[in-house]
Amino acid sequence: MSDTPIPSFSDLNLSAPVLKALKDVGYETPSPIQAATIPLLLEGRDVLGQAQTGTGKTAAFALPILSNIDVKQTAPQALVLAPTRELAIQVAEAFQSYAAHIKGFHVLPIYGGQSYGPQLSSLRRGVHVVVGTPGRVIDHIQKGSLDLSKLTTLVLDEADEMLRMGFIDDVEQILQKTPATRQTTLFSATMPPAIKRIAKTYLRDPQEITVAAKTGTADNIRQRYWLVAGMHKLDALTRILEAEAFDGMIIFARTKLGTEELATKLQARGFSAAAINGDIAQQQRERTIDNLKKGKIDILVATDVAARGLDVERISHVINYDVPSDPESYTHRIGRTGRAGRSGEAILFITPRERSLLKLIERTTRQPVSPLELPTVKAVNEVRMTRFKDQIRATLAEGNLEVFRALIEDVERDDNVPAIDIAAALAKMARGDEPLLLTKPDRDVRPESMPSQREFGGSHERAPREPRGDWEERPARPAREPGFKKERVMRDPEPGMATFRIEVGFAHGAKPGNIVGAIANEANIPSKQIGRIEIYDDYSTLDLPSDMPAELFTQLKSIWVAGRQLSITRDGETPAVPAAGAKKPFTKSGADRRVTDKPMPGKKPHRKGEGSKD
Repeated sequence: MSDTPIPSFSDLNLSAPVLKALKDVGYETPSPIQAATIPLLLEGRDVLGQAQTGTGKTAAFALPILSNIDVKQTAPQALVLAPTRELAIQVAEAFQSYAAHIKGFHVLPIYGGQSYGPQLSSLRRGVHVVVGTPGRVIDHIQKGSLDLSKLTTLVLDEADEMLRMGFIDDVEQILQKTPATRQTTLFSATMPPAIKRIAKTYLRDPQEITVAAKTGTADNIRQRYWLVAGMHKLDALTRILEAEAFDGMIIFARTKLGTEELATKLQARGFSAAAINGDIAQQQRERTIDNLKKGKIDILVATDVAARGLDVERISHVINYDVPSDPESYTHRIGRTGRAGRSGEAILFITPRERSLLKLIERTTRQPVSPLELPTVKAVNEVRMTRFKDQIRATLAEGNLEVFRALIEDVERDDNVPAIDIAAALAKMARGDEPLLLTKPDRDVRPESMPSQREFGGSHERAPREPRGDWEERPARPAREPGFKKERVMRDPEPGMATFRIEVGFAHGAKPGNIVGAIANEANIPSKQIGRIEIYDDYSTLDLPSDMPAELFTQLKSIWVAGRQLSITRDGETPAVPAAGAKKPFTKSGADRRVTDKPMPGKKPHRKGEGSKD
């Protein structure tokens, strides 16, 4: 294999305008997936390709399509299906770039979250290539605004992700609406049975191409993990951000609310951060990504909606603040760094009981994941001191200090105070209420055999979700060591909140998700109004609005969690003791009508609003 000469793009029989565009962007040598796929597609063959993200799949199908395009025909000639809005936009931009020298070429991205008006206008004027998410493509087909009768090429990009997001039925429906003579290309990072069935049913004698997954997330990405123990995740993250040298960064959180809360907390700590998730308007999401590209923000806090299709050159670090749902999601997340041969850093926050998942990650990425030594207080303080000195030097270099120099001379003369003390006072003024140095000593990390500490600052740090898909079954939670008790640390609630006690704890199997879900569903209290939750052996505390109506407070007393009534009281009052032998109520059918951990069976994912299933 190593003796095989590497071809250039000029050897692949691409059209002259396409080759000229490639030269403009500086591309000379195709990637393995491109070298294997382009000749087959130019010959009209169907292709079944298996390759990880970041291997150059977009160019592999875009370049042959553009080489065969007929600009005189205004009905769509090629349709590319993508799982997310971001990927659809990226693919459309790639087509536009490669078609820079094809006069009159038009490509149109169509996706949910965008007004129908511009899409309908463009379709009426005529487009050559449509890149869309499955739900919005079906909508246009049903409206009669998308004519596929002249379609010659269909591409299914990230087919496994479309399967994971619940779009596979939509994909099949679209395939059935396309001409039988079309050329079909399917790309997928993995080949689960459903994808193999699609390929067997709708592809004609496809040529199978497999590119080893060792480059996209391997050689150029250093992977490390930090064991969540002995310190709050946010404090640990702050240390990493302060001590690690990074350019741009993506931090992945599990929930939409989690991204917004984490971004807000990082902003409060002086970092340039913004959130992106499926609830944020598409226009705002695009603006946020553009700000990241331009350096207006440095940190993007995202759900998996950004894990696909986001290619920002300056992303040097990816941090998995919450564990992803499966190994493939992890691969796609960290694939946002180390693009196009650049080096990258990936950091995973993981709890002790999730350590077995590291082996799966290492097998998936084919690279070891080494432990991360959390920066010490001393290291963080050294960075802070250096940064503050640099700010002083930069201000001195700017000049225009005459007025301030005169003021210091006045204070020095009038109060007989040394100039150095005055400078120190000014430095303290500049810092405001934020201390310059960390004063807390490093905490000892708890033994790895002990369960992770469940301290939640609101609803964003939820208990880790059970893995799905190809993850191995997690081992049973380790038993609490005899005599272990979580010590109560008294604290003041946030303004507008009050602390309450509920009579359910670790010993009863309570989890933060149980508590939040029960209160939100049974008492109709929005989860964002449920503050910090701390779970102890036989009781828990949580923060709720201090002005809660009396009738709502009474309703909360009767709510059941983990087989026990909450019996809520204000913290500090004599706790209510649930009646002995009390049992959880049941409905007529005998089923528990309260919140459970188990998902509803047979529930299919929602199709509309692609990319927001996060």
